[in-house]
Amino acid sequence: MQASRCIEDYGFIGNLKTAALIDRDACIAWLCLPRFDAEACCALLLGEQHNGYWQISPQDPVVSRSRHYRGETLVLETEFETASGRVAVIDFMPPIQKGQTHNDLVRVVEGRQGHVEMQSRALFRFDYGRVAPFSHYQDGVMSAVVGPDSLRLVSEAALEENEEGVCCARFNVASGERVAFVLTWHLAWQTPPEVLDADLEQQAVEQWWQQWSSRCEIDDRYRAPVIRSLITLKALTDADTGGILGAATTSLPEISGGEANWDYRYTWLRDASFVLHALLDSGYREEAEAWRSWLLRAVAGGPESLQPMYGIGGERRLVEHELPWLAGFNGATPVRIGNGAWQQQQLDVYGEVMDALHRARRHALAPESDLWHVQYQLLEYLEQHWQEPGAGLWELRGPQRHYTHSRVMVWVAFDRAVKAVEYFDMKGDLERWKALRQQVHDEVCAQGFNARRQSFVQYYGGDELDVSALLLPLMGFLPADDPRMVSTVDLIRKELGYDDFLYRFLTDKKQACLTDGEGAFVIGCFWLVDNLVLQERHDEAQALFDRLLEIRNDLGLMSEEYDPRCRRQLGNVPQAFSHVGLINSAHLLARGACSSKGYP
Repeated sequence: MQASRCIEDYGFIGNLKTAALIDRDACIAWLCLPRFDAEACCALLLGEQHNGYWQISPQDPVVSRSRHYRGETLVLETEFETASGRVAVIDFMPPIQKGQTHNDLVRVVEGRQGHVEMQSRALFRFDYGRVAPFSHYQDGVMSAVVGPDSLRLVSEAALEENEEGVCCARFNVASGERVAFVLTWHLAWQTPPEVLDADLEQQAVEQWWQQWSSRCEIDDRYRAPVIRSLITLKALTDADTGGILGAATTSLPEISGGEANWDYRYTWLRDASFVLHALLDSGYREEAEAWRSWLLRAVAGGPESLQPMYGIGGERRLVEHELPWLAGFNGATPVRIGNGAWQQQQLDVYGEVMDALHRARRHALAPESDLWHVQYQLLEYLEQHWQEPGAGLWELRGPQRHYTHSRVMVWVAFDRAVKAVEYFDMKGDLERWKALRQQVHDEVCAQGFNARRQSFVQYYGGDELDVSALLLPLMGFLPADDPRMVSTVDLIRKELGYDDFLYRFLTDKKQACLTDGEGAFVIGCFWLVDNLVLQERHDEAQALFDRLLEIRNDLGLMSEEYDPRCRRQLGNVPQAFSHVGLINSAHLLARGACSSKGYP
């Protein structure tokens, strides 16, 4: 068993089709090929070395190490210093081109000072570290194949297989020298593509990302954290479908050593509105249009079959199962593939879809012929079913309830329908939708607000608080300075807050100790920043935002949750929801008091 690992130890590279996680020792611990949600061929992140990894490191003891992304790119550089010199390992994946069926991952070892004896050790195991491929070596090239998957590893350093089946290379790098490794995945029955020129490819990839990053529109004060979050969001986007992943990983625990280990390599409808807001405010209309198109394709097929989440291509059946041969991150089991939440009824997603499409129309994105037709069908279904209970925002696997947030999003759906008719001349029953909007609003204020506690609560008739109540002003349900919202914010900070960080809600296990179990919910903390801005408490909002920047790792990456006691990230990484929260809060802070109405 390995020594205890930290989620913030991992960097992230990708090519808009898949991604790799790389630790501080330049070891690739997670790599799925050819897609984000494909079976990992390097699964050390959730297991042991025999489950697959690829490390390039000095042979001699390392005196110091550091890492950074090269400018506003996704090219990761890890520098090592030994007694004999300094060397860098530069990792990147060339962005996928249209029609491309193969994937490349490039690792370049660059001498910086003196000379350093280096080694590369690679063990590829398919089916999440369970299946050893058939490998052979010829003319310095390693090839591996199993089923439909074929890998080719090419290097200027001599490659050979040791007695343990590890692909090894030992080589010396002097100052100014570069030694490249190019790993290519292709379908086993296809002819391998030409080998990349690593030097030319590195220049091209850095230029590609720099040009993409140059489109970012944000106040200079917030540019550095926002552009890193935007790059991360882009790298979690599938170039072909436009879908955006929840995260690049599965089963990184939300509770240290516990069982709250979920697969996040899918696309959630509830991310839709927040993502569009982040992309459009930042100047990325092309990406916003691709995301809107993915959304329309995913929800096709009848409103009654709307799911909370889909595969990256819009796949519906995300059957959940466990991988017992993987030991889990720091022993946290089970390791899960798939996500059973795809079968839940979550009525809030109808509101999130309506809001996202409303934002797209407001920003005059290129029109889609089926856009209003899809929205109209969703509304017809919602009119008949909006009073039903559901699993809610947090996809809880307990009793179905009338969750306050879900009802607020029902209000959002009817509100955006009214706006579509009033502002954009869409055809619909304006008076009926106005009446429904008011009915839902009155119900939420009567049953979702606990008069004794002077706060909106998690579900009708309950006493429990929920950080999702912070979304009410952001969705336009109530002004942020409404007395009910002011008291709700204050109580949430008091009862769900620990050292400036907010937890999602209190569970039975957390009654005695808020911080027992899962960590603080990162995007919930950014929702608090937004509420403070909208209440014109700008100094408090800025101070909290700056504090949240400190929980990112040294590369600017965030997971889903954060443990403020142990100062450790928890959950899957990098987490799109967390980075979207950062982007949206930064824009709101930059606009200041003129943003009094929040997102809508």
